[in-house]
Amino acid sequence: MRRSLVTAAVLLALAGSLGAGPGGADGPPLPYRLADTGGGSQLITAEAPDSGSTTGTVTWWERRGVRWVEAGSAPARFGANGLADGATREQGTSTTPTGLYDLPYAFGIQDAPAGTMYPYREVAEDSWWCQDNASRAYNRWVEPRPADCRAAEAEHLVSYGTQYARALVIGFNYDRPVRGRGAGIFLHVNGRGATAGCVSVPADAMAEILAWADPEREPHIAVGTGSGPTAITRY
Repeated sequence: MRRSLVTAAVLLALAGSLGAGPGGADGPPLPYRLADTGGGSQLITAEAPDSGSTTGTVTWWERRGVRWVEAGSAPARFGANGLADGATREQGTSTTPTGLYDLPYAFGIQDAPAGTMYPYREVAEDSWWCQDNASRAYNRWVEPRPADCRAAEAEHLVSYGTQYARALVIGFNYDRPVRGRGAGIFLHVNGRGATAGCVSVPADAMAEILAWADPEREPHIAVGTGSGPTAITRY
C-alpha cells in the first residue's frame, strides 16, 4: 500500500511538472502532445485555430534536460485561404501546408541578426526562387534565374523588401519536390496581411528566432491547427 501511494505521488508530481507553463491549464505543453518533434532539441510550432484561419501563434521551444520549455512566442499569419494538409496541398491555393518540416537554411535582404548560427544566404539583385513546374530548378533558390524558369513563375527575392528582410526556408516539398504541390514556403517577416502560403511573424520575432536557432540542435517546425484533420498534434 505504501509503495502504491508513493508511485501515485510521483506520477502526480510528474503530471504537474509537464503541465507547468504554457498549456498547463489544458495539459502538457504542446511539444509533449505532438506525434513527432523531429528528433532535435529545438522546435518551432505554428498553430492556427482551424483550417480557415489566417492568424495564430508561433512558439519556439527548446529541450532542457528532459523537459520542453518555451523560449519565445509571437502572433503569426498564415495563408490567405487558411491551411491545408501538406501531403495533398496544391500550388497556387494560397494555403499554408501543415506538417512537420526541417529548416534547411536562412536568408535575407538584411544582414543576419547578431548571434545567428544558421547558414545565412544574402539576397542579391539576381536572387530568385523558382516556382516553375517545368523547370529543373523547381522549388530552389537560383542565381541567376535559368532560362527554363520563367520570371512569371518565380519570386524575385529582392522585390520583397519587407517580407524577406529575414527568413528561414521551411523544408516543405523540398528534398524531393513534387510538381504542383507548392514551392517557396518560408517563415518570414510580416507583410501587410495574410501570406500566399508562408508563415510570417513580426520583424523583431523573426530576428529573435534567427538568433536562437542552432542547426546543431536540429530544429524543426510543426505547422497545424488546434483540432481536426490538420491538427498540429498529428505531426
